[in-house]
Amino acid sequence: MRIALAQLNLTVGDLEGNAALIAQAYDDAAALGADLVAFPELAVCGYPPEDLLLKRAFVARCAETLEKLAARTGSTVAVIGYPEPDASSATGGRPYNAAAVCRDGRVEVVYRKQLLPNYAVFDEERYFAKGSSLPLFDAGGVTIGPSVCEDIWSDDGPPVRAAGAGAEVIVNINASPYYRGRQSEREQMLAGRARQIGRPIAYVNLVGGQDELVFDGGSVLVDATGTVVARAAQFAPELLVVDLAGSAPTPTVPLDDDAEVYEALVLGTRDYVRKNGFEDVIIGLSGGIDSALVAAVAADALGPERVTGVLMPSRYSSEGSVRDAEALVTNLGIRSMTVPIDPAHRAFADMLGEHFTGIAEENTQARIRGTTLMALSNRHGSLVLTTGNKSEYAMGYTTLYGDMAGGYGVIKDVFKTRVYRLATWRNVRDGALAIPLAIIDKPPSAELRPGQLDTDSLPPYEELDPVLEAYVERRRSITEMEAEGFDPALVRRVVRAVDANEYKRRQAPPGVRVSPLAFGKDRRLPITNRWSG
Repeated sequence: MRIALAQLNLTVGDLEGNAALIAQAYDDAAALGADLVAFPELAVCGYPPEDLLLKRAFVARCAETLEKLAARTGSTVAVIGYPEPDASSATGGRPYNAAAVCRDGRVEVVYRKQLLPNYAVFDEERYFAKGSSLPLFDAGGVTIGPSVCEDIWSDDGPPVRAAGAGAEVIVNINASPYYRGRQSEREQMLAGRARQIGRPIAYVNLVGGQDELVFDGGSVLVDATGTVVARAAQFAPELLVVDLAGSAPTPTVPLDDDAEVYEALVLGTRDYVRKNGFEDVIIGLSGGIDSALVAAVAADALGPERVTGVLMPSRYSSEGSVRDAEALVTNLGIRSMTVPIDPAHRAFADMLGEHFTGIAEENTQARIRGTTLMALSNRHGSLVLTTGNKSEYAMGYTTLYGDMAGGYGVIKDVFKTRVYRLATWRNVRDGALAIPLAIIDKPPSAELRPGQLDTDSLPPYEELDPVLEAYVERRRSITEMEAEGFDPALVRRVVRAVDANEYKRRQAPPGVRVSPLAFGKDRRLPITNRWSG
C-alpha cells in the first residue's frame, strides 16, 4: 500500500483557497500512485475555526465544499477533515469534527471524532458533538481505521478499538499546535500506541500559523514496532509519500530545541502578517536584544525588504545603543528610519509640568515611541511588531500604550534567557554576526533614565525565569516552589508581580505560542482576583 500524508498550510475560513490546496495535493498524490491520501483535521475550514462553527451558514458551506472535493476523487482514497452538520436535537445542533472518506466521486463513509479536547487552547466541547461509531474502509487491499487527533492519545481510545475490530493500519488526521518539545512528545506517544496495538500509524498534521497558534507539521509514519519510518518537514508544507511494506527513505532529523522555537517564531510571524493582509512590518529598534531578535525573525519571515526598523533615540539613549541598532540594520539588510523623540518629550514636559517626573516621565517616553510607530503604521499600512518578551509581560515590566502598542508580539511567549539563546543561535546558523555581539553582551536596559538597568526593577533574569517557568508554565504554588528549593522571598516577589499585572497582559496583542502554557488562550485568570498562592 502506498500512503500519502498531505501536510498543508491552510487558512481558517478560506474555504475556496483551502479546497484548491486540497485538490492539488490530491492530484499530486494520485499521480504518484498513492492508494490513500490523508489531509489534516478540519482541513476544509482550517483550525481552529472557533465561533465560526456557531454560524450555520459557515458549517453548511463547509459541507458543500467537502462534497465538491469528494466529487472529483477517483480510485485514490482521500481522508478529509471537515465540520459535518447535524441539526438533530441529540447533538443540540452542533456539528461533528469529522473525517470524510472519499472515493470515486462520493463520500463513502464518515468518521466522527470521539474524544474532544477541552483544555489548554482547546474548546472542542463548546463546538462539537461526540461521535461513537468505528467505521473501517479498504484502501489498496488494506483495512484502514480512521481517527481524528485526540482519539489517538488515549490508551483505550478509538484507534485501539479499531485495531481490535480488524483495522490493519490506523490513519490519524490532526491539527496539533506546537510548543517546545511537542514533536518528541507526539512521536513517543505514537511509538507506544503502535506497539500497543501492533499496527502501523499514519499521522498527518497541519502546518502554519493561526493567530497565536503555530502548527508545526512533522507528519510521521510509525510502523507496528513503534519505529518512525518516515517523517515530513517541520514548519513547512509537504506531501509525504510512503510505501507501507516497502523500503522508506531515511526520516528527516527533527530540529533541536532552539531551532524549533526560532522556526515557530518565523512561521507564526509570516502567516499572521500575510494571512491578515499586510505586506510590511515596522519595529522599534532600541539597540537592545529583544528588538534585535524580533527584527531578525521578521527579516527571515518576510524578507528584509519588507521590514523597517525605526530608531527613536531620546536624551537618555546611549551612543552605543544607537550605533548597535544601526549595525543591526546593516547586518540584516532591512530598511530604517530615525525619528528622535526629544521634541515630543519636551512638549510633554512643558504640558505636564510638575507632574512630569519619575515613572510618569519614563513611561511617557515609551508611549511617545508607541504613538510614533502607530502613526507610521497608519501612514504606510505596515503592521507594528512589538518586542516585549515573556519575562517582561509576566512581571508587568512593560508600558501600556507604549512598548505594548502594536499588532503582533513575536517574542511574547519567550523568556528573556531564551531570547539570548535564540540570538546566539541565529548568529551561529548563518556563520555571521547578524545580531552584533555588543547587543548580546550588554546589560539589558530600557534607557528611560540615566544609567537605568533592568536589574534596578527586576531580579536577574537567570534567577527570575526559572521561577516564572515554575509559576506560569508548570502552575506551581508558592509552597511547591519553595519545596523545590526556590528562594522564598524571590518566589513571593515574583508571584505578587505576576498576579498584579494580569490587567496589562489582557490588553496585549496576540503573539506566537511556543511554550506549553502561554499568556492568552492558555491562561485565563480573572483580573479582579484576591487569591494569592
